[in-house]
Amino acid sequence: MTVVLTTDCAPDDDKLDYWNKALTRTLVPQAVTPRVRAPFSGRITSHRLGYLQVSTIEADPQRMSRTHRHIAQSDGAFVSVGLQSSGRGALAQDGRTAQLAPGGLVVYDTARPYTLDQPEAFRLHVFQLPRRVLAMPEADIHRVSATALPLDTGVAGVLTPFLTALATTAGQCGPRVGEQLAGTVGGLVAALISEQAAGSEPADRGSAGCGMALRVRGYVNDHLSDRDLSPRTIAAYHHISVRYLHRLFEGEGTTISRWIQQRRLEECSRELARRGRVSPTVSAVAQRWGFVNVGHFSRAFRAAYGMSPREWRSATLTGLT
Repeated sequence: MTVVLTTDCAPDDDKLDYWNKALTRTLVPQAVTPRVRAPFSGRITSHRLGYLQVSTIEADPQRMSRTHRHIAQSDGAFVSVGLQSSGRGALAQDGRTAQLAPGGLVVYDTARPYTLDQPEAFRLHVFQLPRRVLAMPEADIHRVSATALPLDTGVAGVLTPFLTALATTAGQCGPRVGEQLAGTVGGLVAALISEQAAGSEPADRGSAGCGMALRVRGYVNDHLSDRDLSPRTIAAYHHISVRYLHRLFEGEGTTISRWIQQRRLEECSRELARRGRVSPTVSAVAQRWGFVNVGHFSRAFRAAYGMSPREWRSATLTGLT
């Protein structure tokens, strides 16, 4: 589905009001402050690919602000990726500001206030995903939002040209291809957040402890399907004591065991939301990611996501999350 909204169809005195409603309809509620006195001009083109919203904004200089009041008006939380195509801008969130030159990439969370300032005529691609589909820890999203991303290395180096091409071809995709592309974008954005969050771990833990914590996290992510994964086996593999392993996770607001369960639930939620001709059973997904007892998995999933695994699958596949 493609939606095109332009101020050309509105009288001069109503253009700004029309533009505010257009952004709210296609993205999320926010307020626009124009930076020009002349009648405001803007155009937004949006495509729906499965649960992914791909929008291109072309407009006069402006400031877009999302406040707590706007957030209270929203039904869902989204993670957005902004790709600056032309003009220069700046996105501020969580006390940080990311400068956007043409080709610049930024991640931001619509569940928290932000300001997107475009002091000159601009073109911006916005890729909006339901936050639950990403199944990322909120702390990781918080670390990455409104930060400068290296565009020539790592996941960002892969994601940027892919999103650039997708923005121009989204309207040509059929429903099935669109759903598959949405899954690809979701996986790449999740990988980008994980990569950047790992590189911004607090330095006050000590270099040795921080390095060990990163190795432990990597090991856990590689062995989530192992039903025998436990603090004891992790400590033995890394030649450290279980007590020291628990100390590595102090200050995280969790324990190593809870973090393992969280990661398993995240992978299960992502797999349950994946579309395909054949969908694995809930039991098969749970067992694939290391859960021995399906009843325990269902209770843990409901506690984390507010719905059963089957309800989650139905909601994500119909775009209700």
